[in-house]
Amino acid sequence: MLKVCHLYPDLLNLYGDRGNVMAFSRRCSWRHIPVQVYQANLGDKLNFENFDFLFIGGGSDREQTLLAADLTRQVDSLKRAIEDGLVVLAICGGYQLLGQYYQMPDGRKIPGLGILDLYTHSGSKRLIGNVAVEMELAGKKVKVTGFENHGGKTFLNGVEPLGQVLAGNGNNGTDHQEGARYKNAFCSYLHGPLLPKNPALTDHMISLALERKGMDSTIVPLDDSFEEQANGEMLERLGVRR
Repeated sequence: MLKVCHLYPDLLNLYGDRGNVMAFSRRCSWRHIPVQVYQANLGDKLNFENFDFLFIGGGSDREQTLLAADLTRQVDSLKRAIEDGLVVLAICGGYQLLGQYYQMPDGRKIPGLGILDLYTHSGSKRLIGNVAVEMELAGKKVKVTGFENHGGKTFLNGVEPLGQVLAGNGNNGTDHQEGARYKNAFCSYLHGPLLPKNPALTDHMISLALERKGMDSTIVPLDDSFEEQANGEMLERLGVRR
């Protein structure tokens, strides 16, 4: 059984982010892979090493301040789990939270967890719109699509980007990078939500979770014709070759 942790579902759930948990779970169940979803709330004591997939969604600046304080109490557990290969998907505010800090418009900084070497500054203009990104999954280049809506501009120091921006803004609108990746932790600004729109990425995460658990990571292909058609239509709309 794969154990899924949805972190702060009542506070970090912008733009349908919980759909990522639903897509991960549903694609497992279609393959008869048992899944148990645990919804972790403020104040819960967690051992992240016991989970196979962790999802952190996006939220407002106020919520990030509350959550940073709560997660700081158990950051060592989260660090150990990520180093051990825990599969993580962090979107927008959850992504920023894993970094060094988020600097607000008035100059104050919300401290991050310091797990990933990146930082975020509030921008004067929100970065909004559909996005296409090319990323490498298991040695294969894949084009994914999503929708971004963020005021923060993120800059990477010593961590790799998740992918290269083909259309849209990405991390900061200037370096053509989107998201971040460290081991099996995937960070992104793509809402939409991301996983239902991009089944190849979802399946890659499922395989990684099975592999870390010591199970057979070979998964049965599913009929993704509708998802691929929708993805292709969006790529064409954005002027990106399929």
